[in-house]
Amino acid sequence: MPSKLTLGLVFILTSVLSGLNAQDSKDILWYSSPAEEWMQALPIGNGRLGAMVFGDPLKERLQLNEDSMWAGGTDWEDAQGTPEDLETLRRLLREGKTAEVDSLIVEKFSNKTVLRSHQTMGDLFIDFKETGEISDYRRELDLNQALASTSYTLNGNHYTQKVFASQPDDAMVMEITTTSQKGLNLELSLSRPEDHGKATVSVSNPSQNQISMLGQVTQYGGKRFSKPLPIDHGVRFEVRLQVVTPNGKITAKEGKVSIKGAKKALIFIVGNTSFYHGDNYIKKNDETLSKITQKSFTSLLEQHVSDYQKLYNRVSFELGENNMDHIPTDERLKRCKDGGTDLGLQSLLFQYGRYLLISSSRPNTNPANLQGIWNEHLEAPWNADYHLNINLQMNYWPAEVTNLSELHQPFFNLIDRVLERGRKTAKEQYGITRGTMAHHTTDLWATPFMRAERAYWGSWIHGGGWCAQHYWEHYQFTQDKDFLCNRAYPVLKDIASFYLDWLTWDPKSEKWISTPETSPENSYYNPNGKSAAVSMGSAMGHQIIGEVFDNFLETAQILDIEDELVEEIKTKRADLHPGVIVGKDGRILEWNEPYDEPEKGHRHMSHLYALHPGDDITENNPEAFAAAQKTIDYRLEHGGAGTGWSRVWMINLNARLLDGASAGENIQKFFEISLANNMFDMHPPFQIDGNFGYTAGVAELLIQSHEGFIRLLPALPPNWKDGKITDLKARGNIEVDMSWKNGTLEEVAFRSPSDTSITVKYGSSMVGLPMKAGEEIKLNTNLTKTND
Repeated sequence: MPSKLTLGLVFILTSVLSGLNAQDSKDILWYSSPAEEWMQALPIGNGRLGAMVFGDPLKERLQLNEDSMWAGGTDWEDAQGTPEDLETLRRLLREGKTAEVDSLIVEKFSNKTVLRSHQTMGDLFIDFKETGEISDYRRELDLNQALASTSYTLNGNHYTQKVFASQPDDAMVMEITTTSQKGLNLELSLSRPEDHGKATVSVSNPSQNQISMLGQVTQYGGKRFSKPLPIDHGVRFEVRLQVVTPNGKITAKEGKVSIKGAKKALIFIVGNTSFYHGDNYIKKNDETLSKITQKSFTSLLEQHVSDYQKLYNRVSFELGENNMDHIPTDERLKRCKDGGTDLGLQSLLFQYGRYLLISSSRPNTNPANLQGIWNEHLEAPWNADYHLNINLQMNYWPAEVTNLSELHQPFFNLIDRVLERGRKTAKEQYGITRGTMAHHTTDLWATPFMRAERAYWGSWIHGGGWCAQHYWEHYQFTQDKDFLCNRAYPVLKDIASFYLDWLTWDPKSEKWISTPETSPENSYYNPNGKSAAVSMGSAMGHQIIGEVFDNFLETAQILDIEDELVEEIKTKRADLHPGVIVGKDGRILEWNEPYDEPEKGHRHMSHLYALHPGDDITENNPEAFAAAQKTIDYRLEHGGAGTGWSRVWMINLNARLLDGASAGENIQKFFEISLANNMFDMHPPFQIDGNFGYTAGVAELLIQSHEGFIRLLPALPPNWKDGKITDLKARGNIEVDMSWKNGTLEEVAFRSPSDTSITVKYGSSMVGLPMKAGEEIKLNTNLTKTND
């Protein structure tokens, strides 16, 4: 490690043998060397605050994040398209002038003056003023405790660093200890990549050993659009750091804190913004620090772990015998990239996805963005924003099935705001006065953007329609009727109402069609052999509209609502253009016509929405079921599913096709090409949706409940011969435990908080079970009760 040698510190980084540093818990990522780059660092988070921990004994870095660090505000202007422009687009489509349509839809309906990114909150650097030889190095992330630790020996003295992000105490807490008689000798500093706001660091309270970094998010990524941001337009923030030690000398001056002679140091990091607290964000930091600095590290950690484990411990998962824990995680991953299989790492990655969701999405925070909350940039890839054409939705695919339903709340809170703003878009741009909609992108300020330089990137109107599915699914899994009545029904009603007035009658098919349409980020060859994006209809659009209508009608039935709107939707649903059409070659058409496409292996599988995450394509529809498989085969034959999130979508699709063998192959491929050393999904670059989609896909291989009954082990990969999982959720608010051996179910247990009845299927066997509240029912491999 030459970079370390030049600074006078020689690393002797020895792998920790299995007999050393014995782990008291499972689910640990660990490494025998520090992180040298961001994609090797380890993430911590409390839903709102987070950090990437590098574990460097020379100069430690914690890259800091907060989920509301955005430029801009709620006054961003909308696009200037009009109902007249929409009619022009439709006329040109009918005339086959697709090139003009693609150009005009961007000119008229794309938001041209906005481009802002979620931003880093800055960095904490800790300069350890020591030299010498380091041995017995280990850094780890314990998923069971949400705790990042570093330990090593320097000149015969032992050093430890522990850091976590506490949700109950709303802070990040670090403890550094040493056995050295001289104690610690280190210096702490805060900094942030320079932006227009020029964050300033100062000693805010010398008597309490505090330093403060104040700033405003004003950086404007003006590479694509020309309109600059006002300098004072963005979230204001403060990061505050305070050090407490039982002994030694602490000095706070010139924006830094120095520690000398202490055997132990406790470091508190808080951060707040004007988004959450208006002008009181600095006062909020004062209040938080005054409370937590009176507590011990042990009590803070205990409260943090207790809070976190109430969520994390709901589900446990094991595959076979995990006998590779003594090998560093990056070495295990390299074996996978070289073609090896590591079932323990596959089960660990499942739990890592749950850990990341807990750490980046808690009630009353903002939802996990394209990078969760972990972002070192002022201009992040794709702005680390909220893409509504799969990415935000994929982030929340694991929420319900892996028993983290309450973590879905930030998603609903954001989409509620987006759809409220979408009323204006629907009225002013499309002339639709009832209902609401959203395009493909949004951000902290909930603008329902159509943002595109080319039509196929963003000229898509179904962001709201897809998000509406999540409201229905949350009810399906939780059976929360209050949520159905007060949150889900209004959203489904408004989205369905928009679609009622959006659809146009097509004399050719004698059906209601959605136009202008795109299939997210894909294009086709028009009859003149030219590439085009906008069409007279698309499979995904009609699948989503049909799903919204169906879910609205079922919701109305549950809530006993009968009115004119219900009847209108029933009528239009009956004559809606079908979303699933099997072409002459046996594949599902992506557009209304059997067009050829420039990218035959395209990463999006939009026309299979009805298979997953929708539920219209099942084995009860053999023609569509077979066509979905042929569609996937064709994509893969032409190089499809290369990127991380696309690969894990494929795993979910394999699961719905009951194809465990293909799912296993895609899991192996995901490990080979899509994971960084810290187990983040590399799109590339980093996108966290691949992590979340993988976790959801694993659950989908083990349990499915979208067909009106519960399937057990529907798509078990052949090499997952032995395993067990606890407390997965099925629709109907049913918790399920399972164990299997040699690929065969051994035992399954069901629990329900209320009286209900369920139907269970395993293989060709199916059984109906009445259940009483609080009762646990166990079945064996023959679906026969093993207890009364």
